Amino acid sequence: MLRGRAFVYKRVFIRIKYDHLLIREGLRIREGQERIVEAYVGEYASGKSEVALNRALNLVQRGHQPVTLVDFDLVEPFYTLRPLQKELLKQGLQVLTWETGKVIGWGETGTLLKPEVRWALNRKGDVIIDVGYGVAGIGKLALLANIDECPELKVYVVLNMARPLTASVVGIVEYVQTLGTVQGVINNSHCGDDTNIELIQEGAKVVTQAANILGLPVIGTTVEQRFAEQIEEYDVMGNPVFFLERQMNRYLW
Repeated sequence: MLRGRAFVYKRVFIRIKYDHLLIREGLRIREGQERIVEAYVGEYASGKSEVALNRALNLVQRGHQPVTLVDFDLVEPFYTLRPLQKELLKQGLQVLTWETGKVIGWGETGTLLKPEVRWALNRKGDVIIDVGYGVAGIGKLALLANIDECPELKVYVVLNMARPLTASVVGIVEYVQTLGTVQGVINNSHCGDDTNIELIQEGAKVVTQAANILGLPVIGTTVEQRFAEQIEEYDVMGNPVFFLERQMNRYLW
């Protein structure tokens, strides 16, 4: 029996096969806390946008409504959510981002804060936030209205050991320490089309070692669906595995 304000945590693993997407989802559920509010931050090319997008779509596919995906990448955006907006709306996902046709010429020099984004935390339902990379990106979270009144907010760092700054245990520890308070890390080690299972598993080892030093949980390892036959429910370090469908590589700005 649950007494007072004590929380009961449990792991739930769901394996669902959609038309052409296999998702293995692991969640840490807190009883009495249904709303999910998560922000994903990471170094340049860490894959944070891909992870955030897949997370939001997975929530929709599991029947969560409404779910809002927030484009909060204000620091040199390159691959953005803008071109996917209409497609994602058709899939039942609400998206807060600029329309591509209204930002012609902006390129990757930066972007302005869309007024609706500032109030994203006030929206009903689940909110998933794609944050700009690095310290500059996570610092922009302070622009969100009522952020100090949102206890549900969890900030997760997406790590790719194929990137120079996060290629080692020491590098990851130093990098994450620059970000301030975060609630967990995710191993998303990859090299795009050249990714192999060895890199993914080595990333799991390095990220887990760094997480232990930092005193942070490893939320899981994210893997392209094409590796479904090469990895099971857990990576080599025992972290849950979540499958992704790559979409961001099809769009620029």
